[in-house]
Formats: sequence, structure tokens, C-alpha cells
Amino acid sequence: MTTALIPATILTGFLGAGKTTLLKRVLSEAHGQKIAVIENEFGEENIDNDILVADTNEQIIQMSNGCVCCTIREDLRTTLADLAEKRRKGELDFERVVIETTGVADPGPVAQTFFIDDEVAAAYQLDSIITLVDAKHAQQQLDTRQEARRQAGFADRMFISKADLVSKEDIEVLTHRLRHMNPRAPIEAAHFGEVPIAKVFDLKGFNLNAKLDIDPDFLKADDHGHGHDHGHDHGHDHHHHDHDHEHGEHCNHPHHHHHDDDVKSFVFRADRPFHAERLEDFLGSIVQVYGPKMLRYKGVLYMKGHERKVIFQGVHQLMGSDLGPKWTPGEKKQSKMVFIGIDLPRDILLQGLEQCLT
Repeated sequence: MTTALIPATILTGFLGAGKTTLLKRVLSEAHGQKIAVIENEFGEENIDNDILVADTNEQIIQMSNGCVCCTIREDLRTTLADLAEKRRKGELDFERVVIETTGVADPGPVAQTFFIDDEVAAAYQLDSIITLVDAKHAQQQLDTRQEARRQAGFADRMFISKADLVSKEDIEVLTHRLRHMNPRAPIEAAHFGEVPIAKVFDLKGFNLNAKLDIDPDFLKADDHGHGHDHGHDHGHDHHHHDHDHEHGEHCNHPHHHHHDDDVKSFVFRADRPFHAERLEDFLGSIVQVYGPKMLRYKGVLYMKGHERKVIFQGVHQLMGSDLGPKWTPGEKKQSKMVFIGIDLPRDILLQGLEQCLT
């Protein structure tokens, strides 16, 4: 009998962004789900006091609503294995896990644990990385701290907290900046952690599925019109001119310089099919060299000789691919890939990918 994998969510965000507020909200909402929360030992504000049953020295505590809370005293791998073991033995009852990282953590290694470690991979499935962004302090944090930029780049979904403390224009400027770092993640404001559960769980951000959602405004307005679309998208060409004026409007805004961010994203699209071996060799070598700087990448690929889509995605050096559904009759066969990383050599990647086409 195979038991279903336990979905896991990584909750990240800079110090004070409101991760604990969101968690309390998720835990105390009457959704009938039993959730195990793994907290990094040195949280800014621990969950305990108001919703825990008892203050004990134990590592794992049952809460009044049947949830489980657990602080990491050893490494994450051991903690996850321990929880899964207790669940198998019937000592603990929970349906999913949320890992709250410390404010300065890089979510990369946390995410990698789910793919590298066999024991963890046998029990859990990483569902998504959710990043909370503090509207009031985000610009400064993004300017000065790479961890904050990495957290944005890794996200499958971003919530902007404390939006009521800044102007509507500030939120727009911040959203614009985050979208350039990560066009994959929907971005929305979260008022005091009031986020419907459906927007937090079961997002399937790490599933190999044939959907590659990229923010349409990003595709329309971004620098991708500059000859990198291999001439297929003449329609986009005139858009980037309007875009330049838009930068001008905000010139008086001291923080509107998103082009300086080291975490950036770009999209590759092509109508000609890929040559499978060539692409595999190229991606393999790119990941060897740039893996540590590659945060998230994903693609739906049109491969020569395949009647099915090929889906691939990765985190750092870990890359996986799978056969997706068949191309439906009349569907335009096209490869689409998005890369999010730190100072990635965009031109090398784009030219290399271009050379893997038939």
C-alpha cells in the first residue's frame, strides 16, 4: 500500500514581514486541516503562547486545534524524518507541513532537502515556496540584502504585507520590481495575514505540469522585445518603447531602479523544436557552472521526434524533466522557458539555447 506524500510548504520572507501572523491565521482558521509547523529555532516571534496547549521542553507539541508545532533543534532532514516516522506509527496526526524559515534564510537549501534526501523524498512532496514581502521596508531590504532578493526569486507566490502603511503608487513600484525578479509568482497584498487557505496550499509549484504561468504584463512590457524572441513576436516589439516612458514617470522615485537587482528573470521562446541530446548537454553544462546562481527555472518544451510536451524544472543544480501531455491537434508547438537567477549570463543562455534548436 502506498501512502500519499505529505505536501510541504516553505514560508519565507524577511524579518518582520509577517510570517508568524500569516501562520497564526492559517493555524487558527477552522479549515479542519491538521498541519505540522516546523519553526526555525530563532524566530522573531514564536508562535507558542497563545495557541499552544502547553509550554514544554519537548520538540514537538500538539496544539489545541490538533495541529502540531515543532522547533528545529537539529537539521531539517532529521526533523522531517522524525515527524513522518511518528505519523506512520500513529503517534501524530497531520496532513501537511509548513516550514517557517528564519528571516535571513535562503530558501534554496531548504527546498533542495526535498529532492536530495531519499528518506524525505519518500514521505514528502514540496508543494511551494511562499514569500512574504513587507511593503514598508521591502525596497530598502531588496537594495541591501541579497537574501531578500533570493526569497523573491524562489517564490511560487508572493504576498505583500503592511500594504496599508504605504501609498498605492509605492505598492505598484514594488510589484513592478518584484515582477522583474520573478514573473512566475502571482503577487498580491495580504492584510494582516488574512489570506484564504486556497492561496497558500496546494499550489503545485514544484509539480512537473504543463502549465508555465508567466506574468503577462512582464511578457508584454519587458525587454524581451529586444531581438531575443527570435523574430516570432513582432507584436511585442513596439511595447517596450511605451515602457521606457513609464520608467521616466517614476524618476522622482528614489527606489525605482529595479534594473540594478542581481536577481533577474528572462524568458526564452522558440517555434523550432529542440534537438534533445544537444539541449541535454547544454543544460547539463549550464547547471554545472551556474547552478548555485540559478534559483528557479522551468520550461515546457517542443522536442524533435516527440509527440508529447517535455516539461523540465529545477532548483540550483537539481534539474528534473518528464513527459507531459500530447500536443493537441491544432495547438501551436512552441518551447517556453523561464530562468530566475543571480547575475545569470542571459546572452550565453539565450545563444546556447538557440543553438540547440533543430
